[in-house]
Amino acid sequence: MDPEPGARGRGETVVLRWAQGPRSVPMARRSPLDALESWGLDRVAESASLVRIEVHDASEVRPLMALPGDGAEGGWGLPLVEVLSEKWGVSDRCGPGKLVWAELRTDRGPEGASRVEAAARPDA
Repeated sequence: MDPEPGARGRGETVVLRWAQGPRSVPMARRSPLDALESWGLDRVAESASLVRIEVHDASEVRPLMALPGDGAEGGWGLPLVEVLSEKWGVSDRCGPGKLVWAELRTDRGPEGASRVEAAARPDA
């Protein structure tokens, strides 16, 4: 489950890889903060207003936006990204596969919270 050895900062970019699974989530959340700290920019984390997240995979299949059916346990990824992000998209990448990206505002005020709450309501 540990990030790929030697995957720390490459210039201004941090590239880390984890196995798919819930134990990887806390590590992925902590990694941007660790990178900023290692660059001596830990104070930036407190004032950052936009974060870009990219997920690369080897599949050529493009994701399609669709709401899962009632009681579905899966299929909520893109609907959540749509609600929580400023913008998102899918791009080609070098080599096989695709890159799915999202830009999230960290300084979003009450209007951001209301978008999430509205999306969570069944009558929305």
